[in-house]
Amino acid sequence: MAAAFATSPTPLIPDEPVLRQPLQRRSFLKYAGATAGATALVLAGCKKDDATPTPSNTVVFAAGDVGVLNYAYALEQLEAAFYAQVVKTPATDFQTGELAYFTQIATHEAIHRDFFKAAINRDAPGQLIQDLTVNFSSIDFTKRASVLAAAVAFEDLGVQAYNGAGALIKNPAYLVLAGKIVSVEARHAAYLRDLLYPGDATNFFAGDAVTEPTSGLDRNPLKPAALVAAVQKYVTQTLDASQLS
Repeated sequence: MAAAFATSPTPLIPDEPVLRQPLQRRSFLKYAGATAGATALVLAGCKKDDATPTPSNTVVFAAGDVGVLNYAYALEQLEAAFYAQVVKTPATDFQTGELAYFTQIATHEAIHRDFFKAAINRDAPGQLIQDLTVNFSSIDFTKRASVLAAAVAFEDLGVQAYNGAGALIKNPAYLVLAGKIVSVEARHAAYLRDLLYPGDATNFFAGDAVTEPTSGLDRNPLKPAALVAAVQKYVTQTLDASQLS
């Protein structure tokens, strides 16, 4: 096992090819609730006996790179849980091929979630935040419009969160990986915006709603406190990002 994050000169993050590997079917089915006995995805360097953090009503993201990683892990937990539910109980009015695309996005988000979990357990043993308990009662998973609206919101928030937290990351290796993940989140957002806003020049994949027309840059990067406020209604625990500045 790697040395603690605070003393390790080179973070022993899981190998990058992990991000390109397909999610093990048993892991995805477990998270989607299709089978209770499936095992979680085990990435390089992740011990099978990693301790589960003690449940608490408040999840605090500490200052420093580990706090940023936990912040990203929390967001990926939320997205993975959402898409797992979409795939488990697909909307009755999905159009041809849409469920297959949502299934692919669900796989990506589950891989991102498990990647961050493995990275934190390997580089900062004992500092992983607890599993979040989600609350999606405001989303009607039986209706395509409701699912698309929620999916666009989650993906836009994902892009904004990574862009807003990038300046807080000190280790170049983590920053490179965050850049690779946010580019995937942006691809998801672009696809979903085209589904939700067909023919809408303002809200389409790179319209003025998300991109500054004069600079071509993302319009709304969010700092952690703002992102936490936006997603709090979907999480039963209280999220505290006050230490991430």
